[in-house]
Amino acid sequence: MKQGIIQQSLSGFYDILADGEIYRTRARGNFRAKKIKPIVGDRVEFENGYLLRVLPRKNELVRPPVANVDTAVVVTAAKKPTFSTNLLDRQLIALEAQKITPIIYFSKTDLLGDDEYSKLEKVVAGYRKIGYRVFFSREAFAPEQLKELLRGQIVTMMGQTGAGKSTLLNHLAPGLDLATGEISTALKRGRHTTRKVSLLNVAGAWIADTPGFSSYETFDMTVEELPNLFLEMKSLARECKFRGCLHLKEPQCAVKDAVKNGIIMESRYDNYVQFHNLIANQKPDYGKNRK
Repeated sequence: MKQGIIQQSLSGFYDILADGEIYRTRARGNFRAKKIKPIVGDRVEFENGYLLRVLPRKNELVRPPVANVDTAVVVTAAKKPTFSTNLLDRQLIALEAQKITPIIYFSKTDLLGDDEYSKLEKVVAGYRKIGYRVFFSREAFAPEQLKELLRGQIVTMMGQTGAGKSTLLNHLAPGLDLATGEISTALKRGRHTTRKVSLLNVAGAWIADTPGFSSYETFDMTVEELPNLFLEMKSLARECKFRGCLHLKEPQCAVKDAVKNGIIMESRYDNYVQFHNLIANQKPDYGKNRK
């Protein structure tokens, strides 16, 4: 019995990458009975042309349907569209919730004037201080460093339309020669009329066939879980007077003190408060966990 990763799913067939080769398989009938649907990125066991078992997933995305994503490159335009810390933080906490490692890539930094660039550098310094890896498109070495970080990993790229995902992919793999907005076309080349999902090998990384996912549009976490998705708050929480401190109105809160003292970025805290209020005011979805 072999183990591998589902590289492509098409019309009931599963192409599995194992030992550097692709094996085409079909799933055993008992998958449907057990309500298990194998998806791209699944680590599986197979033998004699049949997929036998799906191993436990560490995460699962809906759009695109991909499992076991290791890293997400958050492509963030420094200008056109206007940079928003709110949108960036929404994406970062969505990734933290899924246990996906984020890499922030600021595109279009060449459009910034000197003053704008200086302001961005301060923002970047703040995110790097938290522990995030951040790259600039202006840095000539950035694509090469990214290649090394992404090599051998299952990757999704996310960001607003026009943020520069195609441009970044061209830097990573110049042979793709993408025009702006052509990521989806390139990553689905040769697609059939039946929906195909696949991982494309780009500079040694396996990149999901659509340019990201939209779970950052909703907040599925509780108000108690939210502080742990802000890494700098999570590390300071043990210093708060009250266990389970939500860092809002509680006295002797280490997080609020850190904001006042410039240790935590004010924009991060403001976004945290906004997200907390959004979650607290959400109507419960009683059908969410129904089968």
